Amino acid sequence: MTQQSVEFLIGKLVTDEEVREAFQQNPRAVLMWLLRQGLQLSSLEMEALKSIEPSDLSALAELIDRRLQKASLRRRYMTRTVQDTETLPTTPLGTTGMRITRVGFGAWAVGGGGWTFAWGNQDDADSIAAIRHAVERGINWIDTAAVYGLGHSEEVVARALRDIPADDRPYVFTKAGLVWDERNRAAPPRRVGDPLSIRLEVEASLRRLDVERIDLYQMHWPAEDGTPLEDYWGTLLQLKEEGKVRAVGLSNHDVAQLEAAERLGHVDTLQPPFSAIRREVAAVELPWCAAHRTGVIAYSPMQSGLLAGAFDVERAARLGADDWRSRSPDFTGLGLGRNLALADALRPIAQRHGSSVATVAVAWALAWPGVNGAIVGARSPAQVDGWIGAAGLELTDTDLDEISAAIRSTGAGTGPVRP
Repeated sequence: MTQQSVEFLIGKLVTDEEVREAFQQNPRAVLMWLLRQGLQLSSLEMEALKSIEPSDLSALAELIDRRLQKASLRRRYMTRTVQDTETLPTTPLGTTGMRITRVGFGAWAVGGGGWTFAWGNQDDADSIAAIRHAVERGINWIDTAAVYGLGHSEEVVARALRDIPADDRPYVFTKAGLVWDERNRAAPPRRVGDPLSIRLEVEASLRRLDVERIDLYQMHWPAEDGTPLEDYWGTLLQLKEEGKVRAVGLSNHDVAQLEAAERLGHVDTLQPPFSAIRREVAAVELPWCAAHRTGVIAYSPMQSGLLAGAFDVERAARLGADDWRSRSPDFTGLGLGRNLALADALRPIAQRHGSSVATVAVAWALAWPGVNGAIVGARSPAQVDGWIGAAGLELTDTDLDEISAAIRSTGAGTGPVRP
C-alpha cells in the first residue's frame, strides 16, 4: 500500500463524517468506493483494513496534508502536491466534518471605513497580501460577514482567493442578519431575521465571495425585527438542506437561544466574543457547546488589539472618529488602564515561550475546553506573523495560574478566570 494511498484513506475517514459513518456500517462497500476513486489496495490489504476503527485514526490526523483534508471534504481527488510553507495543527469543528486550524483569519477590519463599526480606512492591497500570507502559512479558514464594510470585506476575500487553486483555498465562513441602508451607509445596520431577507443575503454573499457554496453560514446577532428565532434558524437549516451552505451556526447568541435552536435542528457552531478581558461565555455557553458537540470559533481573542502587546494610552488617544474603538469603554478611562495592565502581565509569559503577547492572549482563549478555533484579524502580513504561533502554543498550568492572578489583580473584564 503506497504512502499516497495511506494518506488518501486516512484523510477520507478522518475528515469526512459521511464516509466515516458509512465505513463503520459497511467497511467493504466504502473501500470499494475508494478504490474507484484511486485508492490502491491489494486483496490482503482490503481484508486487513476492514478491522480498522475510524475513531482510532484521530491521532494520525495531523500527519495528513492540510490540502488533502480539504480535498476530501469537497470530494475532489488529489492531483497536485501541496506547497504550503507551514503546516498548522487542526481540530474538528464540531460535527461539521471540517477540520480547521486553531487560528483563522478574521476579515472584519479589512472591510474598510464608511460604516458604523469600521476600523477606519484600509488599503485593499495590504488586506489581500495579509490574507494570502495567512493561507501560505497554513491557515485554512477565513471568517467574514456581509456587514463588514457593507459587503466590501467579502469582495476583498474573493479577490485574495481568486488566483489560488481551488484545492488550496481555505474554508470561507460568513454571516447574515445585519442589514444596512444603501441610501445612508453611515446608519447603524438593523438586526433582521426575516426569512426572505436572509435568502436575499445568502445570494448576495455567494455572489460577492464568488463561490457556489458557503462553508459556514452564521446568524450574526439575534433578530430585533420581531422574527422568532425559530423562523430565522429554520431558514438557515433549509439553506443547509438545499446545499447553498455546508454548515450553519449562531453568533452572539446565549445558551437559552442555543437551546431553542437545537430543538429545531443541530447548531453546528457558535461564534462568541471571548478573550482574557471578555470571559462571560466561559460560564455557560462553552460548556453547553462542548456537551452538544457544537463547534466554537471565538472572536476578538486579543480584545480588538488591547491584548496584542503593541497598544498603549497614546495609541488609544489617536484612534480616529471613524474607528469604533474610539467610542468603546474598553479603550478609554479606567477600563483602558485595567486592560493594558493585563496585557503587560502577559509579557513575562510570552518571553518564557519565546513568543509574543498577542500569541499568549490567543493561546489563552484556545486553552478553554470546547473552543476549537480563534478568529484573529490582520491588515498586513506582519500582523499575521505576530499571532500565528498561537496555533501551536500550549500554555502550562503555571502560565494559566499567572494569567488568572493577573486578571484578578488588574480587575480587567468579567467572567471565569481560568480553564
